[in-house]
Amino acid sequence: MLLLALAAVYFYGMTRTGMLSADEPRYASIGRSMAQTGDWVTPKLLGKPWFEKPPALYWMTAAATRLGLGPDLAPRLPMALLGFGFVLFFYYLVRREFGPAEALCSAAILGTSAGWVAYSYVAVTDIPLAASFAAALLLTLEWVRGGEGSTARALAVGALLGVAVLAKGLVPLVLFAPVVWPMRRRFGRLLQIGLACLAIAGPWYGVCTFRNGTPFLHEFIWKHHFERFSSDSLQHVRPFWFYIPVLLGAVFPWTPLAVLIRPGLFRDARVRFVGVWLLYAMLFFSASKNKLPGYLIPLLPAASLLLGLSLSRASRTYLPLFLAVLLLAVTPFVAAILPGALEEGLSRTPWQGYDWRWGGLFLALAAAPLILGLKGRRLEALAEARVTAAMALIYLKFTALPVTDRVRPFYQAHQSSIASACLDGVDRDARYALEYYAEHEIPSCNAESPGPRIRQSGLQLLETHHENR
Repeated sequence: MLLLALAAVYFYGMTRTGMLSADEPRYASIGRSMAQTGDWVTPKLLGKPWFEKPPALYWMTAAATRLGLGPDLAPRLPMALLGFGFVLFFYYLVRREFGPAEALCSAAILGTSAGWVAYSYVAVTDIPLAASFAAALLLTLEWVRGGEGSTARALAVGALLGVAVLAKGLVPLVLFAPVVWPMRRRFGRLLQIGLACLAIAGPWYGVCTFRNGTPFLHEFIWKHHFERFSSDSLQHVRPFWFYIPVLLGAVFPWTPLAVLIRPGLFRDARVRFVGVWLLYAMLFFSASKNKLPGYLIPLLPAASLLLGLSLSRASRTYLPLFLAVLLLAVTPFVAAILPGALEEGLSRTPWQGYDWRWGGLFLALAAAPLILGLKGRRLEALAEARVTAAMALIYLKFTALPVTDRVRPFYQAHQSSIASACLDGVDRDARYALEYYAEHEIPSCNAESPGPRIRQSGLQLLETHHENR
């Protein structure tokens, strides 16, 4: 039952909305282009090279497209499979290292955390990076606790690290630095990891450089690595502390469990390593000039493991669990403001009311982990909390996300007109989505544009004007 509830969170409603934001339709378009052209080396957006990200996400979309999946399912199904599959893998690894109770608590937290579920819904690069990178680091825990490990394990770590480099570039190599210290006396294993990483990631980087030369190196290496970190050229500048509330929100509704973390937990070298992994990555991303919420997704397995270990070993857990489920009472409020926040920004989002039917249900369900916890039935309390969290996330998918879906219905209603239309002041999010569904570039309007005009129009987003000028 619990596994089915978790699966429903990831696989229910994958196509209830069309492409969201600017990134998802862009990446989906590149993947579809790879499937259509057979060029699996040079990413291309509407026929033009696009070197912002490496190809792992595009390859998954292209493979799904080749299997005949539709324009919304092909990009998203691989993300749902990867997000859900990693939770199961995470449970397996934590169980081997720490035990069944620790694994159950940690996997329950990660699998129903808002950040992990949300990014498993959209076809962007964060989940492929997070899943492969976190799996690599978790496999190194054997060396952290003093074990010898095996060549197969070292090669697996290196291969996963190579996949992470193919998912989002060179950042995983920087984030891997905490592993070097506990393995400083195992140079042979580090060499095996490095060679396996090179064997997986090196061919694409080499062939892409050979084919595209300086434009690829300048755009991908310089602009989207060094400039993204050190300058404000990409217009995502945020304060240094930006990721603190982002992390607290990403582990929602499990944030109250942080009160269970105790200093004694870090006597274990493996737990200290996980803490260093979390802190080091937080500091690295906080030092970057450009900050986006998705950058923090690779940290969620570490945060979930710390919370899960604390929950499984605490003597009294009923109050934090009660508070965690109680937080779910804000879900109807989030559902009311989310569409406007995504469209207009949180500060300009009007109050849309509160659905007391669902709010009351979540308030009532909050009593269950409190009662079960007081009776000493910790795992049953956790199970109830996890099912309630799954219900809340499905509720958000069902109520909030479809409201944000403006472009796809517009395209379906005006498909014939869009073939000869131009764009008049349409923002880039809608532009990329329209071009994705139209499968061609839509020009901007000028005084001589003869066909229909597509214009931005407040919360209606798009409207057509059949005018000749």
